[in-house]
Amino acid sequence: MVFRYELIKEAKDCKARLGKIYTPHGVIETPIFMPVGTRATVKTMTPEELKDLRAQIILGNTYHLYLKPGHELVEEAGGLHKFMNWDKPILTDSGGFQVFSLGDLRKITEEGVEFRSHIDGSKHFISPEKSIEIQNSLGSDIMMAFDECAPYPSDWDYVKKSLERTTRWAKRCKDANKNPDTQALFGIVQGGMYKDLREQSAREIIDLDFPGYAVGGLSVGEPAELMCEMLDYTVPLLTREKPRYLMGVGSPDYLFEAVIRGIDMADCVLPTRIARNGTALTSHGKVVIRNAKYSRDFTSLDPECDCYTCKNYSKAYIRHLFNVDEILGARLATIHNLYFLIKLMENIREAIKEDRLMQYKEEFYNKYGYKK
Repeated sequence: MVFRYELIKEAKDCKARLGKIYTPHGVIETPIFMPVGTRATVKTMTPEELKDLRAQIILGNTYHLYLKPGHELVEEAGGLHKFMNWDKPILTDSGGFQVFSLGDLRKITEEGVEFRSHIDGSKHFISPEKSIEIQNSLGSDIMMAFDECAPYPSDWDYVKKSLERTTRWAKRCKDANKNPDTQALFGIVQGGMYKDLREQSAREIIDLDFPGYAVGGLSVGEPAELMCEMLDYTVPLLTREKPRYLMGVGSPDYLFEAVIRGIDMADCVLPTRIARNGTALTSHGKVVIRNAKYSRDFTSLDPECDCYTCKNYSKAYIRHLFNVDEILGARLATIHNLYFLIKLMENIREAIKEDRLMQYKEEFYNKYGYKK
């Protein structure tokens, strides 16, 4: 198996850890933030630009790529790496979260999920086996098991049935994987906001012996304190010698809180989505660039940032681009936001290395304006 995780160092002041994930398309230094490339592109960005930002791995979305252009076409193109001209690691999600978020457009059975496309209303069915078939065709380095993400809030009985189905589906996913030597399949721990159910799910998923484990069903609308409480309880249940992935988290505070609890990987559409709406993440908090107060502000988005955007353009210019609907505005804000989070994780790795992560977190929170 070409996939493996190397644990390099555990922090002295918290549960954070430094590591490396070895994949067929390169090594990933952890903890890591992964930009999301939903439809075989990180919105507005070329692969070359992502490399300039030092992105180590990106995500693709099984649900969206299945609907358009279709996984058969991507396979015909030589897989997702060749199709989108990205030669570094790729992680694909299972499509589960998107399907379950369709609400009334989907119906869950033991066999899988029947749903109507959000594009044209056509009927489709994704089972654990179908999800793996799609991901095998896409050729990602890391695949995710097809799971049910229980909404928040959900009652105990519903979450218990849901996590037990997730376990059965995880086993079916593992059996369906045609490329276990080149495509690592991660299991997903569910259990909602119930500690006993998190423990049950972790035990059942770990028993299936996946190469890595994800914590699912968090950052779905619950208060931040509750998410942290669930992480405090769940992460220590996961295998120490394998990577741990918190799905759907990307704000600076959530990244800090995840890492200090032992999470190695995180992803989110947040930096690219808010960039397109004209919001930048900076060392001193968020900047809403459309605001009139920036109309004659000829300083950079973030004086402490050395990304392409901050080295070359002013707030006044970027505000102008957004106000006249020029695409370059979204591109420049996206470049900055992605670099900001990638650089933040580099700084976090350095702080773990030097045993000063909690100190760095406090300094960052004070400057950013977060309440501790």
